[in-house]
Formats: sequence, structure tokens, C-alpha cells
Amino acid sequence: MSSRSSPDLPAPAALAIHLDAVGGIAGDMFVAAMVDALPALEAPVLEAVAAVKPPDRALPVFASATSGALAARRFGAAAAYAHAGAGAGGAGSTYPDLRARIADASLAADVREHALALLALLAQAEARVHGIGVDAVHFHELADWDSLLDVVAAGAIAARLAGARWSASSLPRGGGTVRTAHGALPAPAPATVALLEGFCWHDDGVAGERVTPTGAAILRHLVPAEACGGRGGAGRLVGSGCGAGTRTLPGMPNVLRALVFDTGDIMADDAVTTVEFDVDDMTGEELALAADRLRAVAGVIDVSLAARSGKKGRPLTEFRVLARPRAAEAAIAACFAETSTIGLRVRDERRRVLARDEVAAGAPPIAVKRVRRPDGTRTAKAAHDGVGGVAGLAARRHARTNAERRALEEDE
Repeated sequence: MSSRSSPDLPAPAALAIHLDAVGGIAGDMFVAAMVDALPALEAPVLEAVAAVKPPDRALPVFASATSGALAARRFGAAAAYAHAGAGAGGAGSTYPDLRARIADASLAADVREHALALLALLAQAEARVHGIGVDAVHFHELADWDSLLDVVAAGAIAARLAGARWSASSLPRGGGTVRTAHGALPAPAPATVALLEGFCWHDDGVAGERVTPTGAAILRHLVPAEACGGRGGAGRLVGSGCGAGTRTLPGMPNVLRALVFDTGDIMADDAVTTVEFDVDDMTGEELALAADRLRAVAGVIDVSLAARSGKKGRPLTEFRVLARPRAAEAAIAACFAETSTIGLRVRDERRRVLARDEVAAGAPPIAVKRVRRPDGTRTAKAAHDGVGGVAGLAARRHARTNAERRALEEDE
């Protein structure tokens, strides 16, 4: 299934993307597979690489290809299609040189951030395996343009899909040796191994370099190690694509397959910052007012309080504040200003949330939140504030039940 007929990109936060390393993964294979699966990525990718293109080099292109009888895409400078690997024999560049070129290019801030992060991963791995400082790293095996091309293109994809969940299959180990400026090195290359510690590998009996350092950096940047080796991906399949490598592998296609699932109708991951602290010297009135003030901070999702017992049996109150990551610093400042705490516990977390919407239903109209459960059923919950003006407990319960029933009927 290809998504070429669906040019619109789904909301990234609702996407689960699984990278199936059938033949392996390299930077160009990743870019080609993702654009094959989600054609809407092609424009931002080409825009980003144009921003770093040297004046004397051709713009890269996406081209149709086949590998092992599978239709696929290839990505790279136009000259690369005349003879595979044409750009791989250049003199290369130092890490500081390439870092400066990306930093100085007219790229979107998020694209620049991801591209620099990918380049830094590569440099750190090379520095580690060769026992040198990171600024002394020289990318011998990559010509200037090829280095920038894959890193910036992958950075553009990572930026455009920020919030998506990534997973990967077990990785083919390959074998034999890789020719480098340092002589023959074992495959996988030492930098690849350094980048992918903790990831799952397998031996399918096919030798050669199956995972390149750039492909490894992309995996390290996007895929948590614990999300490698499983089945990965769930939801409604909205796109799939194959990115072809330049080698011919015996008995199998040399492709990276990308499977894109939309979980928006069921659930999505959401990034939050949790701030927690305990206080044992505030009155009940002070606690209630502080909680209200914290809830009023822009970007704070929820504030909850719990009674606990501290050292020497002293009663204390635990605050837990959930905030959007962009509002974390404001929430932290408010915690120090509105409570007596002198220390906080702060952590970034991911939560899984069900798809929901909100409607006004009933008479008088009450705000009702509707949620779709994983089994497909819908539930509804009326906002408490909406029934606060109704006199009498029985009447409030009736108004709430009526609003929830009406909201679900409207959804049918």
C-alpha cells in the first residue's frame, strides 16, 4: 500500500511509524522510504536540502526504482544514479565544518535542531571508536554534499513528524569488512555498533554493511532502543513505502520499508512535564488557593493534591502538576511562588490519551467530553461546572445524565 494518492499528512501526534529493515537502513533509504510512504514530506525535504546545497552541486531527486521485484524509491544527487555510490569517494569534511554549514544555513529552527543532533550523534560515535576529541572527527567516507544531504533531509522529516511514535524491526547484522580510510573494519562498522547499543540485531546470513552509520544515527535519534525488535505499529494503516539501497542482495530486496499507522481515531501519545513536591507547613486554605493559582497558569493541564505521612509521622500534602513541556518553566516558577516548597521533582513523560471531542448538549446546554474507547465504544462525561447552577442533587444528576445521553445520540 502506498500513500501516493493521499497527499495530506495526518497529525504527527497520531502517527505510529514502524521501520522494517528488510535489507537494512542507510540515510538515503530512510528518506526515500518515508517520502514513498508520505508524499507530503517531499516538499519540505527538498526545501531543506536546497538551503544547504553548494552552488556547484545538483539538487537531489527522488527516483523510482525496483529491488528484488519490489517497487521502491531512491533519493540522492542526480549524478548518483549514473553510477551507484558516485558521491562516496570525496575527501570529506571535519565535524566542525559540517556543523557550521548546517548552523549557518537558512533552515527552519526545528529542522536545524534535528540535523545538528544527527550530525552530533555521528561525530560522537566516531570520536568514541577512534579515541579522539569530537572536534577532531573527520568524515572520511562521506563527501561534503552527501553528508549534508542525508542528515538535513532526515532532519526535515523528523521535524515535520515531531510527536510521532517510532519503532523498528530487528536489524540485520551483516558481516565481513567495510573499506574505510582507516583500513578494513568489521561490519557493522564500529561507529554503527557504538550508536546502536541496546538495539535488537539478527543474522540473516547475508553479509556486507547492512546498517550504515548515518542509518544508525537516524535510528538512535528517532527510535527508543526498547521499541526495536518488536512488531511495532498499530492503528489504521495510512501509508507504506520502500526506500531502495544501491546494493543487490542475494534472495531478498534491499529495501527499508516504512509502515505508517494513524492512531488518531483511538489513541495518541502526548508529551507532558510532571512537577511534584511535598509541603507540611501550609494551612488548608493556603493549599486550596495555591492549587487554584497553579491551575490558572497557562499550559498547566491538571493539579492534584494527596495527603501523605512524612518523616516523624508528620502529615504532609503532595502536589502533582502536569504541564505542557513548553509551560514547564512557568509552572515551576509558580510552584515556588505560590507554595512554601523549596525543592521540586521534575520529569518529562509520555502519556497515552484517547481521542476525544467536546460538544454542548442538553437543556440548559452543558459541555460534554466524548471519548472513543479502544473497543470502538463511545463514552461521555459532562463537565461539573455545567451543572453547578442547577439546584438540588437529583436535578443536577438528571441534567448531567441527560446531557451525556444527548451527546452520544448526536454522535451516532
